[in-house]
Amino acid sequence: MDTSKSNTFDIVLLVARPAAGKSEIIAHLKSIPVEKRIPLYHIGEFEELDDFPMLWTWFEEDAILSRLGHQRLHTDDDFNFLYTHLWDLLIERINLEYSKKIRDEPGYHDQKTIIIEFARGTTHGGFSRAFEHLSKEIADRLAILYLNVSWEESLRKNRARYNPDRPDSILEHGLPDEKLETLYRHVDWEELTADHPDTVQIQGVSVPYVVFENEDDVTSKGGELLGERLQEVLAQLFEKFIESRK
Repeated sequence: MDTSKSNTFDIVLLVARPAAGKSEIIAHLKSIPVEKRIPLYHIGEFEELDDFPMLWTWFEEDAILSRLGHQRLHTDDDFNFLYTHLWDLLIERINLEYSKKIRDEPGYHDQKTIIIEFARGTTHGGFSRAFEHLSKEIADRLAILYLNVSWEESLRKNRARYNPDRPDSILEHGLPDEKLETLYRHVDWEELTADHPDTVQIQGVSVPYVVFENEDDVTSKGGELLGERLQEVLAQLFEKFIESRK
């Protein structure tokens, strides 16, 4: 086995409320040269699977269809999903994209890590419903990093990062306050993990997780403080990940 791969994750799932710092963590990881990133964070070369670009494509397509006088497919005029099952479809799309990567590149995880990113609120089923749709193929190689921020902090950061000139940007997109509250004020992470301090069950697999506390917003501050906290929590997660694969 590649010695670098033996020291890296296969798949890391970043989950949280919107604007909790998921994209900022990914940006930080990208800024660290791979030869330093492996011993510090157990992540070497990596690719991302984020459902935001997928759903944003639906928004753009529906706007085009509406302009052309055709029926919208995914959202109403206020860009609310027409059907709750579309949230499930996004997770199934992640499964599909992952399966194609594995199909097309034998030994994929000998070289690379996948970082999956999404947010879910209880209005559309929460993390528990999303996890029901993650494939066993993913669950077998998964470790979860949950970024914990309050609803108030999510709202603050959502307002701060929003750039109306770049609504499709990973780092600068945002939601109106009312929509953010409707969709994400309540999350089910604590309920989901209350009786399970180390793992969550996904497709019959005990998937390890750790919590990254970010109420003090070290992800926006960046630099050494973010690096140290991220190194600490990923070291804990990697230990659990290795133990889960024995």
